[in-house]
Amino acid sequence: MFQLILGDLRAKAAWCYQDERPRALLKVLLTDGTFAMVFYRMMQWARRYRLVPVELVMNRLNSICCNCIIGRGAEFGPGFVLIHATGVVINGDVIGGKNVFIEHQVTIGAERRESPRIGNGVFIGAGAKIIGAITLGDHSRVGANAVVLDDVPAYATVVGIPARVVRRRAASDFVEAAG
Repeated sequence: MFQLILGDLRAKAAWCYQDERPRALLKVLLTDGTFAMVFYRMMQWARRYRLVPVELVMNRLNSICCNCIIGRGAEFGPGFVLIHATGVVINGDVIGGKNVFIEHQVTIGAERRESPRIGNGVFIGAGAKIIGAITLGDHSRVGANAVVLDDVPAYATVVGIPARVVRRRAASDFVEAAG
């Protein structure tokens, strides 16, 4: 659990400060959204070990202290970053890859009990709404206040209501970190 939290903090430091050294990590500990990330990881750890009371407490602390609601079953890979946590709502059936970056006021929700799947290296802008059984492809970007109701291809940027593709980047622009 601690390695996963440290990885999340490093990802946030790299995003916010373009630096992963101890000074940047200390700054990240004091920024908005960080405690919501930690509460989420602790909630998931408690869930894995079936420590239901701890899981419920971490979920409630995230809601009360951080104004962030992340369903208990939501799963994100390493590098889960809440740039700002205020107003974030994530359904408990959402599955996310690694290096997912989420701004404030984002809703990732179900429609008819079907939830989104989020790829690796995805950025979701402030106020975006992602609803239903859709997939956000690897390295996609969702613009601020976009309402995403359909699949987003890998390496695409979507904006608007309803969201539409406005840019496609080449896969060769991205190099996955080894390890």
